[in-house]
Amino acid sequence: MTKLELIREIGNETGYSHRAISEILEAGMDICKKTVLNGENVSLRGFGTFGHKVRKQKVARIITKQQTIVVPEHKIPSFKPAKEFVKNLK
Repeated sequence: MTKLELIREIGNETGYSHRAISEILEAGMDICKKTVLNGENVSLRGFGTFGHKVRKQKVARIITKQQTIVVPEHKIPSFKPAKEFVKNLK
């Protein structure tokens, strides 16, 4: 499902305009991104938690060049689904 499809579904369910839903959804995503970038988690009860993980430094290889490189420690975004969500998928 794309963002546009999600906006349409919410509009069909609630009767709100697509423009209003789009603005609210964009604002929510921006707040979620800013919160995770500040090192905090965003928890949505029954859905899951958005956060970040730290990948440790590691040695990698570029096979085509027969070269070894060091990949520094870095952060990546993460999502951990709620237990209820996982249970419903099974």
